[in-house]
Amino acid sequence: MAERLVDLRSDTVTRPTEGMRQAMAAAEVGDDVYGEDPTVNALQDEVAALFGHEAALFTPTGVMANQIGIQLLVPPGGELLCDADAHVITYESGAAAVNGGVSSRTWPAVGADLDPEQVAAMVRPDGFHAVPTRAIAVEQTHNRGGGGVIPLATLQALRRVADEAGVGLHCDGARIWHAHVADGVPLSTYGRLFDTLSVCLSKGLGAPVGSLVISSAERIERARRIRARLGGAMRQVGVLAAAGRYAVANHVDRLAVDHARAARLAAALAPFGVVDPARVRTNIVPLDLAKSPVDAISLGAAAREQAVLVSVLGPRTARLVTHLDLDDAGVDRAAEVLAAILRG
Repeated sequence: MAERLVDLRSDTVTRPTEGMRQAMAAAEVGDDVYGEDPTVNALQDEVAALFGHEAALFTPTGVMANQIGIQLLVPPGGELLCDADAHVITYESGAAAVNGGVSSRTWPAVGADLDPEQVAAMVRPDGFHAVPTRAIAVEQTHNRGGGGVIPLATLQALRRVADEAGVGLHCDGARIWHAHVADGVPLSTYGRLFDTLSVCLSKGLGAPVGSLVISSAERIERARRIRARLGGAMRQVGVLAAAGRYAVANHVDRLAVDHARAARLAAALAPFGVVDPARVRTNIVPLDLAKSPVDAISLGAAAREQAVLVSVLGPRTARLVTHLDLDDAGVDRAAEVLAAILRG
């Protein structure tokens, strides 16, 4: 009998749970372009309140939520500061430049270990013939940084940097739910630190689609126009918002289970020198194969032959991600398969 597939490529591969499907089927809907979808409105209000903001806007994708958040803070010709591995410039197809006319400048990639003083030194004021800095963006948790959690004290220091410089602060919070569970920081505490945030429903929370951009009521009114310009205005979308409401209500606390399973994977593979378990704090297990006899492409191919899927990020870099559709048996089997490949 064929082995059951264990998919560790991403937490985006989950399928709606039975309870989520029932919520979707029963959703009350209306035309969201007119602001008349009650389920969308409820989702927006609930998520905005969780983060201590006035308003939120449902978007079909996290990229759109990020780009709307950035455009709310950075006018065309303005500059965004972020790290060199930030999702907003690494995985969003140049959208800030193409769609928003936003220039970007980066500090060296350090994942969640950023230095607010270094960021402060990079801010360029108006004048002096330079492109002025208008906003700073950070990622919580950090995808290419192995799911790292930026400490609250660091974010508070960065807020002070933004205030002193008179620039905006955006959070790509696609996996901020994981940071909340890992560090116990209230979502409202995170929310108060940022002028705009994006949060994702279709990663760790397991909804089939959707993100939100969160900010003040005035900015969210502007966000509606930007969303329409990007082709993101939707009609009877309450069937999708219902999945998001179910996810927020039922799947946040259980992220601790995904964290524990990621820690088990990291501990199983640590003897091969490819991961430091102490740095695996959420649901992402980064594999550094620089000193391994097995490269990432070979690892991915060999694992696939045994029905274990991993994400190959580079010649010597791979990633494992735990999620709602992965159980303990899947973790154990993946650990066994990957250990055998790394053992050679």
